[in-house]
Amino acid sequence: MKILVTGGGTGGHIYPALALMNRMKELDGETEFLYVGTHRGLESTIVPDQGYAFEPLKVEGFKRDMSIKGILYNLNTVKLFLSSVFKAKAIVRKFQPDIVIGTGGYVSAPVCYAAAKLKVPTIIHEQNSVVGLTNKFLSRYVSAIAVCFEEAREQFGKYQHKIVYTGNPRAQEVSGYKETDVLKKYNLNPKKPTVLIFGGSRGALKINEAVLKMGDKLMEKSYQTLFITGKQHYASIKEKFDKDKLMNKDRNNNLAIVPYINELPQVFASVSLVVSRSGATTLAELTSLGIPSILIPSPNVTEDHQTKNAQSLVDKNAALMIRESELNEDILMNKIDFLMNNAVERIKMSQASKELGKPNASDLIINIILKLLKNESL
Repeated sequence: MKILVTGGGTGGHIYPALALMNRMKELDGETEFLYVGTHRGLESTIVPDQGYAFEPLKVEGFKRDMSIKGILYNLNTVKLFLSSVFKAKAIVRKFQPDIVIGTGGYVSAPVCYAAAKLKVPTIIHEQNSVVGLTNKFLSRYVSAIAVCFEEAREQFGKYQHKIVYTGNPRAQEVSGYKETDVLKKYNLNPKKPTVLIFGGSRGALKINEAVLKMGDKLMEKSYQTLFITGKQHYASIKEKFDKDKLMNKDRNNNLAIVPYINELPQVFASVSLVVSRSGATTLAELTSLGIPSILIPSPNVTEDHQTKNAQSLVDKNAALMIRESELNEDILMNKIDFLMNNAVERIKMSQASKELGKPNASDLIINIILKLLKNESL
């Protein structure tokens, strides 16, 4: 079988695609893959590093700026889209995939559109509770739409018959992770209740500032804290902690500060509570593992979709939420204390989180693929 996968720009589009590809390769080692992404996105390095064939496509996204500069930029984007459709058709004809899968980002628009026009079965995967412009555009042309949040359904309008609730493939990839002694790597006690705090791969200034002000209190708690600052913030945060004498030898076994952790789900499985942003991939991992969380959505995303992602968990009692505009050290400390000092509440939240998880997400998408190839109804 030949599978063409496209998507990029952010890890939220790339890692679900890789998780699905890895699962398919696990089931059938003869499956051949081609990944089409942008020439300068994260996927241009991440995908080849994973051993998959990669084909770059030059394409840009639209800007919502209605100034003369923005309009001129968008006219050029349309020109690039048309030329990229032409190139995408050439790629599809040459590779001759049995199916094409788009996981979002503007690069998937010309590729999935070209594939659909060439009568190749095509699936799009929407990770967020708010449907992106690319997937809204493609919904008319594709064969099937896989979603991770039930809230996304209504946004696809008259194409309800194409929708299948699958969840995020990343959930299946991490679902088997178990509690280990991984916290020892950070000089923490694996047997002690632990809260993990992070603001994404690059860190989040507002979250970091709140934790910095909480540092003295965190050192005195009956639980311990693993704090990921993000690489660009680490030096300044560590300097401030040291300057405030919070990290002296008599007390530093209750708080670990690190710049970055490569394989976060392994740590998720070994902590009691996670404080984080509410990106789709993070939520897929947390719910798959059934981890209680306090979510602080990023306000700097399209259509505030992280708030809507978080709200879907809050509505099911699977998480608490703090809007960044309301975030301060007292509010964050109170919510962390509430959960870390209440094991029963954490258990309830863990169960609710687990019920939202889709530990077979990749297999559900593979089932869609098989149905399309057999011309069966979804």
